[in-house]
Amino acid sequence: MRKLTTVRLPKYMLTDLNSEARRQDISVSKLIENITEAYMYQQPNPDTLAALEEARSGVEMEELTDKDLEDFEANVANL
Repeated sequence: MRKLTTVRLPKYMLTDLNSEARRQDISVSKLIENITEAYMYQQPNPDTLAALEEARSGVEMEELTDKDLEDFEANVANL
């Protein structure tokens, strides 16, 4: 169920939203819905955030070998 809502936005933002909506060939309303949904419901979960932080920190990072790469390529080829 949808409900009509009014929001106040700076002119530059509305201009940018209009441009992006035209680029995607959707309405500004749909664009705002998509952006809001992505922000509200598609955020990484705590485990993913922790893994990202660990990867960025470089702590306990292991170096991949040529064998690791070959195994990875073989697994991808089998998909």
